[in-house]
Amino acid sequence: MTIVRKFNNQFPDITNFFDDFFGGDLFNAPALQWRRASTPAVNVKENENEYVIAVAAPGMKKEDFKVEINNGVLSISAEVENKSEEKDDEKGYTRREFCYSSFNRSFSIPKNEVDDSKIDAKYKDGLLTITLHKREEAKPKPSRIIEIK
Repeated sequence: MTIVRKFNNQFPDITNFFDDFFGGDLFNAPALQWRRASTPAVNVKENENEYVIAVAAPGMKKEDFKVEINNGVLSISAEVENKSEEKDDEKGYTRREFCYSSFNRSFSIPKNEVDDSKIDAKYKDGLLTITLHKREEAKPKPSRIIEIK
């Protein structure tokens, strides 16, 4: 069994369009630099007891994420808002920059293989790890010798 990616909600980054068009960082905006990666990379591993989904999302906080399961679909989403302000009263200017980023990854989870009451998620060192424990009946059974009568 494999976990199947359902859909990837990704929109083009208009910031990159303007940067490319004007030959560089349009407003010299350090707050926008982290926005370059639009959707985090995801690794899925399976062993005999569980599936482990690892999402590389450095620079985020665990409060930014939302992980939910609904009708056999596991959804991982996040929304991040960055604001920065630079002010110079002597030169008479204020520069404010706002950057919003979000992503959504969804995976189809077979209900007969995963116990959806035993899903764990943790975020540490830029890595969101979601562990989906397999049902006992879905785990591989050891071979046994059948006695012939």
